[in-house]
Amino acid sequence: MAGTIIDYLNEYGNIPFAEMPMNHVDSLILCQLSYLKFDGIVSGVHDNGPSISLKGIQSHADFDKLFADSRYEEENRALFAAAVAGSRFCNLRLNCYINVVEKEWETQFSAVTFLLEDGTLYIAFRGTDETIVGWKEDFNMAFLSPVPGQAYSVKYLNMVMGRLYKPFYIGGHSKGGNLAVYSAMRCIPRVQERILRIYNMDGPGFRPEVLEEYGYDKIADRVVKILPHSSLIGMIFEREIRYITVESNRFGLAQHDPYTWLVEGEHFVLADDIYELSRFWDNTLNEWIYSLNEQQLRMMVDTLYQVISASKVENLIELTADWKKSMNSMVAAFKEIDEPTTRILKEIIKSLFELAKIRAKEEVTMNLPRRRRGGKRLSKSAEVIKQAVPMLRKHSDARDATADPE
Repeated sequence: MAGTIIDYLNEYGNIPFAEMPMNHVDSLILCQLSYLKFDGIVSGVHDNGPSISLKGIQSHADFDKLFADSRYEEENRALFAAAVAGSRFCNLRLNCYINVVEKEWETQFSAVTFLLEDGTLYIAFRGTDETIVGWKEDFNMAFLSPVPGQAYSVKYLNMVMGRLYKPFYIGGHSKGGNLAVYSAMRCIPRVQERILRIYNMDGPGFRPEVLEEYGYDKIADRVVKILPHSSLIGMIFEREIRYITVESNRFGLAQHDPYTWLVEGEHFVLADDIYELSRFWDNTLNEWIYSLNEQQLRMMVDTLYQVISASKVENLIELTADWKKSMNSMVAAFKEIDEPTTRILKEIIKSLFELAKIRAKEEVTMNLPRRRRGGKRLSKSAEVIKQAVPMLRKHSDARDATADPE
């Protein structure tokens, strides 16, 4: 019966890496552990201090501070407990921790280095945490390269691997997966040649010009991209890529949560591919983003951040703690946006729904069966998109009706 990464640890947690080498599930576990707040517990990247075992962290005075992010506190506690309970992970050592949140520079960056018992290393980049500025940096990726977090990832990788001359894995979930690939492309050659594998766990991709400029081809054969079957985040800026699709026990955006990915035995439960409707929206969203210029993208992102910042909160936990108060502040901020900006934003959003209508019609036309002559039924893809057309038209027409008159 399929379970989660926690169930995997309960079953295989006592098998050392020497007997069962690093696999995709282990990688996701390490990526998820990088979300824990190791501040004051694990030696910093600039300290050149001693490493500490996962088991040793359990008895640290600041142990409970690891789980400060209440979004996944229960799951993270269960994951840590399962990891420490078995010999596979309990003696895993951690070092070179860094956690940077710079509101002024709109960046959130964190990483930690795991020292595995088989002599290899695993560099794990934290994905987007609960900070508002962390989400702002994610959106900045639509028009800015590199974002500060990407630049930090390259410096971190070169610094750590300049001290530790061992073969290593590198990975991350969400934005962390993007940082793993970016740093692998941009690190110095003598570091790049020691990379065993690069894991991008449902993280966004890159604009084509970025991949070409930074020589993605040099590392492409070592990149493992893993996506849940309704992936949205991981398909941003992705077109012709190789990826592994896994089953999840949730639907839609909720699948971005690693605790929903299904595991059977020592492997993920594989899905045939990205779901048809998800692929439709992924392609539509990417085409829409590529159609906008830098000024339009920057305006959208900056306006959204301005509105959310009006709530006076620093993280998503505070934002949702008093949702009514936060919403009132954001609604008030929307009203303060000047008319020219509002008009432009309406046109930008409207273009998304217009593009979706066009793509939906094209999808149905391409898969149109010969019903008049007893042809087969519509393909699964066309059936799904045909059902989406009325919904798309309804949304777009509603926006037309509320748009300002010329």
